[in-house]
Amino acid sequence: MKKIAYIDNIPFPFQDGDTILTFAKRHLGDDLIPTLCHDPKLKPIGSCRLCQVEVSTKKDGEKTLLASCHNTPQVGQYIYSSSSRIERLRKHLLELILSEHRLECSHCDKGELCEVLPTIKQIGRAHFHYPHLTPKIANAKDSEHPYLRSDMDQCIHCYRCIQACDEIQGQFALSMAGRGIETKVIKGQDQNFSDSECVSCGACVLTCPTNAITDIFQSQEKLADKTTRTICTYCGVGCNLDVSSRGDEILSIRGSKDSEVNQGHACIKGRYAFRFYNHPDRLKSPMIRKNGELKNVDWDEAYDFIIAKIKSIKNQYGADAIAGISSARCTNEENYLMQKLMRAVIGTNNIDGCARVCHAPTALGMQRIFGTGAATNSVEEIAITDCMLIIGANPTCSHPVTGAKIKQAAIKGTPLIVIDPFKSELAKFADYHLQLRPGTNIALLNMMFYYIIKEQLVDTDFINHRCEGLDDFRQDILKHDPDELAKICGVPKKKVLAATQLYAKAKQAMCFHGLGITEHSQGTLAVMLVAQLAMITGNIGKPGSGVNPMRGQNNVQGCADMGVQPHQGAGYLDITDPIIQARYEEFYGSPLSPKVGLTIPEMTDAAGKDKLKALWLVGEDIAQTEPNAKKVKTDLLNLELLIVQDLFMNETAKLATVILPAASFFEKSGTFTNAERRIQRVNQVIRPLTGTKSDGQIIVEIMNLLGYPQKDYHPEIMLKEISQIVPFFAGVTWEGLGDNGKQWPVSSSGQETKVLHQQSFTRGKGLFKSAQFQESKEIDHNKKDYPFILTTVRDLIHYNCGAMTRRTENTQLSNEDIVLINPKDANEKRICDGDRVKICSKRGEIILTANVSDTVKKGILRTTFHFPENMVNFLTSDISDPDTLCPEYKVTAVQIEAYHRTQ
Repeated sequence: MKKIAYIDNIPFPFQDGDTILTFAKRHLGDDLIPTLCHDPKLKPIGSCRLCQVEVSTKKDGEKTLLASCHNTPQVGQYIYSSSSRIERLRKHLLELILSEHRLECSHCDKGELCEVLPTIKQIGRAHFHYPHLTPKIANAKDSEHPYLRSDMDQCIHCYRCIQACDEIQGQFALSMAGRGIETKVIKGQDQNFSDSECVSCGACVLTCPTNAITDIFQSQEKLADKTTRTICTYCGVGCNLDVSSRGDEILSIRGSKDSEVNQGHACIKGRYAFRFYNHPDRLKSPMIRKNGELKNVDWDEAYDFIIAKIKSIKNQYGADAIAGISSARCTNEENYLMQKLMRAVIGTNNIDGCARVCHAPTALGMQRIFGTGAATNSVEEIAITDCMLIIGANPTCSHPVTGAKIKQAAIKGTPLIVIDPFKSELAKFADYHLQLRPGTNIALLNMMFYYIIKEQLVDTDFINHRCEGLDDFRQDILKHDPDELAKICGVPKKKVLAATQLYAKAKQAMCFHGLGITEHSQGTLAVMLVAQLAMITGNIGKPGSGVNPMRGQNNVQGCADMGVQPHQGAGYLDITDPIIQARYEEFYGSPLSPKVGLTIPEMTDAAGKDKLKALWLVGEDIAQTEPNAKKVKTDLLNLELLIVQDLFMNETAKLATVILPAASFFEKSGTFTNAERRIQRVNQVIRPLTGTKSDGQIIVEIMNLLGYPQKDYHPEIMLKEISQIVPFFAGVTWEGLGDNGKQWPVSSSGQETKVLHQQSFTRGKGLFKSAQFQESKEIDHNKKDYPFILTTVRDLIHYNCGAMTRRTENTQLSNEDIVLINPKDANEKRICDGDRVKICSKRGEIILTANVSDTVKKGILRTTFHFPENMVNFLTSDISDPDTLCPEYKVTAVQIEAYHRTQ
């Protein structure tokens, strides 16, 4: 039965959850009731009272004034949006509000205030009847931040910026201070943006109704002649962005308001770090090394050189002397083409990418337990889960929009467990922070299983129907001594017990994991245990639960989906299976190798041993990002042909034989697949920079020159081909993806899948298989001479090797890698905050600036790897997970000393 109320005597149906304001807006438009403090993304607080309406239980009954933003309509209620009484009240309220606006209307920076505030257009121009309320002392303008600006003389105290900071980002960087007419919005302890806790997400900018808080791009938006919706090129969250442009100039970026992923929100990188696209450092011409120097050439000469060298090497040494590395920065279609080039055209399975390097333990570990190596659930389910477990991930830095959602849920009371060696921002909001020693995930997880079994927290009904192998698993787990496990990982067993009970007793619990468990010598085993933790408690196959890997780069998931790995082709199909091989060969119309190819570490090692002669890199700087980077550089120099296809001259490109200038994500179309399996459209915003081509177009042209007929690059055409060979893309079409994309598997009818494994696992029954902790060889062999453990991470400001963010204003906020050291260690080593320090490993040494901090435990060091000047990966070892060869970036044995520059 419909619930009816009357707006200005007209009956309309209302819904549960409606306020009078949303009810009226839905039926009669946004202009019916004026508002000032209201933002639909924020909780109504009723501070301005401009939205007051008159209500009555009868048509001609006594009328009461109510703020429409936070009062609900009632059945049979009469609501009057306007009357002489309401108009007088609104005008009076507006005059009081504007009395705190220090500047005369005609002197506002953006034109008259009535142009900035639609509310004034509705109510009428205000006359300043209360000049005595205007504070006499003006606020200082803040223009020190690279992006954000504030002029609090234009603030009207609507509280929206404070609410946005609190409710969207959860940063609490803004607040109100002072009393009476001296009340004002402040940042932190009345600081500027740069010195406060602000993370530059821009949520305050988007909600501010005046010019009190702006950014440097806001004034340019009105000059745009086009707005294009696309997908962010940074992390795996997959935020939708609205890019305003004029011609080939990008003017500003905002989060797409109707995006299911980010609901209009974005982080500093997605919203502001875009000026790399036309930076002077962009590569604009192909280059060939001649007489030891890279020289500009045209595209035809570059192509002729590449084709001749590839044919020569293949004829002389065979196809397996050639290898390719594709990129999680590229679209699905481009990654698909790159693996197709290597397999169907050149004839080798020597194809790999960073998706396998960093998250191969995720794919393999989850495949072994579930049958599918991808996120089981959706990020939106954070809103309905009863418990969140974060292990080996720091989302507020590495996946900021998802991190903000997790933080908001924790603030609102959803229990949170954080397992991390670092006292992260989320750890401050956690019910339990299990601050383990790096590399001991297996020991801690086994302790959790021990308590689940001992405390009888096993979901036996779920396991009896859906799983196998629990009896042997149980016996292995109960052999453990929790005291010994606690000693290994450095976390008190009582704390682990309490956290375990919190997770296991939740009706539905979500687990998020990142590179902090994959980039270890036991990475695959750790992911397997995480998957089993969800199974043993029945937290799989239902909303608000599951195992959700936090993919590092924007298209890590898609890169793996498309077959950029040496053992599986597009769709994770086993290239060694004769039936699968025959299927690929028929589809590609070309013979394929049945031999598993080389991974990236094997490629560089083979190059050093003269077994690999040619390497083609697309969008990867392995000379900076691979472990034991000094050895990697030496190996690369031994190649006959090194092709680098990228945006900028990077550490790997400096060693190249041929350089091909690629287009950025702004300059091409395709699809990215985010961490929750959501395939989304990337739409071209501007034309490719003169002299550059999209990665897909380059690969297609090379394929044709090598004699393989491949249609010209277009995402619609490529998706049609992909859908015919990748089973879970069966119903994916360019038009069918719409604005918000679809989560695979997508059926042939176009139906997406939000939650995996609801009825059964892909492998049939979920598998229980135990794992025993083993100390990393890096620690075992080197702890005497190198007693500290160094772990490498990302920060919020920069991204991976920093090729893009280092070419934006972000460098004004962070311009070097900093090493964190515990105060006790710093005292023993006579290191002060800000000192330069020398860090040595078995492989080399670097000089960094120290930050003395109790966010790391004694004996642990933590740093980023964004700046090639520091080459942090000179220190890291090439020890890897034996199952996947994923490098152990998170555990490096080092020594640290104060650095004294010799004169």
